[in-house]
Amino acid sequence: MLGTRLDLDRIHTARRRIDPVFLDTPMYSCDALGRGLGCAVSVKLETANPVRSFKGRGTELVTSLLAEQGRTAVVCASAGNLGQALAWSGRRRGLDVTVVASRRAPATKLDRIRALGAELEVVDGDFELARERAVDIAQRRGIRLLEDSLDIETCEGAATIGLELAGAPFDTVLIALGGGAMATGVGYALKALAPGTEVICVQPGGAPAMTRSWHERRVVTTESADTIADGVAGRYPIPAVLDDLLAIADDAVLVQESSIIAGMRLLLEHAGLVVEPSAALGVAAVLEDRDRFAGRHVVTVLCGSNVDLDAYHRWVRD
Repeated sequence: MLGTRLDLDRIHTARRRIDPVFLDTPMYSCDALGRGLGCAVSVKLETANPVRSFKGRGTELVTSLLAEQGRTAVVCASAGNLGQALAWSGRRRGLDVTVVASRRAPATKLDRIRALGAELEVVDGDFELARERAVDIAQRRGIRLLEDSLDIETCEGAATIGLELAGAPFDTVLIALGGGAMATGVGYALKALAPGTEVICVQPGGAPAMTRSWHERRVVTTESADTIADGVAGRYPIPAVLDDLLAIADDAVLVQESSIIAGMRLLLEHAGLVVEPSAALGVAAVLEDRDRFAGRHVVTVLCGSNVDLDAYHRWVRD
C-alpha cells in the first residue's frame, strides 16, 4: 500500500496491547475556535490521560513487548513527554526505567519523570546530547534503548490515533512535527483508511530540520534549535523516519513563535484548554494561512499539556 516501515495489521494489534486509558481520547468540533479561525475545527485531545500526552500509546506497546521478552530495563532520551510515558508504562510492568533529558527541559516535565519512579539523568546541552548519553547507557548496561520515531513501536502506537480519526468527517489533519513518530503514525493510518484526507505537518520555524528535510527530500540538519515548543526541537532527522514521512505527508509547514503563542491563547479562550506549545502548532498553521483553510473542516491533534505554568502565564498574558 504505502512504502513505509509501518503496517496496518500491526497497528490494530498495537491497539489491543495499549492500556485503554490512552485510547479513544475525546474528539469534538469546537465551534468557538472555528469562528476565531474562519474554518470548521475539531480537536483530538491527546492530553486526557495519566501522562498528559500521546506518548503513552507508544510506550505501552514497547513495555508490553519487553515484559513478554523477560527484559527488565529500558533507557530513553526525552524532551520530557516520552520520559514520563515510559516511566508510567514501565512502572506498571516492573521495568527499571532510565530517562536522559536536557537541563533545558521544563522543570515540570523533569519533576514528573522523577515522581513516576524513573531514574533521571540530566545533561548540559540539548536533546541531541541527551540522545548520545542514552546510547552510551544502553551499551554500557546492556539494556534496551528506546529511540523515539526510529523504533517503529513509537510510530505504530501513535498510529492508533489515526485509527480513531479515520471514521470522522473532516478533510485535513494538522499534526505537530518533531522526530516524526506522531506525524508518520497518524498520517499512515489515515492514508490507509481515509486516503482523501490531507495530512499537513507543522513545525516551529526555530526548529525546522525535519520540515526542511521533507521539502528537500534529503536529511537536513541544523546547528541549533530555538523555540518554545521544546517537544519538537530536534536537529538531526532520522533518515528512515524521513523516508516514511515523504511517503505519507501532503505538506510540511513552518510557523512563527508568535503564532504558536497566539494558538495557545485561542485554545485557552475558546476551548478552555491549557496546552504546551507543541500542541498549538496546528492552530498556528491556520492562523498564518487562513485563506488556505477557509471553508474546510480541519482536525488538530493536541499532543500534550505538560507545560511550565510560569512560562505559560507569561505567554498567554502578553
